[in-house]
Amino acid sequence: MKLIATELPDCYLLEPNIFEDNRGRFVKTFHRSSFDALGIQTDFKEEYYSVSDENVVRGMHFQLPPEDHYKLVYCPTGSVFDVVIDLRRGSPTFGKHVSFELSSRNGRMLYIPTGFAHGFCALEDNTVMMYRVSSEHSSEHDCGISWDSAGIKWPAKKSIISDRDQKFVNLDAFISPFIFHKE
Repeated sequence: MKLIATELPDCYLLEPNIFEDNRGRFVKTFHRSSFDALGIQTDFKEEYYSVSDENVVRGMHFQLPPEDHYKLVYCPTGSVFDVVIDLRRGSPTFGKHVSFELSSRNGRMLYIPTGFAHGFCALEDNTVMMYRVSSEHSSEHDCGISWDSAGIKWPAKKSIISDRDQKFVNLDAFISPFIFHKE
């Protein structure tokens, strides 16, 4: 597995080894020893997936302390325009975002540390996103940033957004409890 640093500190793109032959492909998405060797935390408590049609935008989600969590996300079916925003006060990239294409074709995964908002836009119908997170869902700590308040250039011409996601506060009004720690 290859670890690729992103423009945002502590957030990594992972490229797993993909094995293909006349039957199709085989992708190993988790191998504790490999993650340990790369310095990636793997104490996951919950795993789930979403299925979205083209132009669905989900985000920008996170959980507040003390139930905040790091995530490993990937797209085993379809493709997404995946985005993270650094919400850690004191970070050199506070308020900035980066985006990636995650797809069944490229097999890429994204490791998202605590203190980041995460969201995506499905680029095709029946897109599946997998999430592994380090804390269980807590409705009282569930939070988000408005999907259209961080200057993200979403690829959908007409985005499909949930009522919940439309009610999140704008990035510039969010008072972040997350703090950047230099290592």
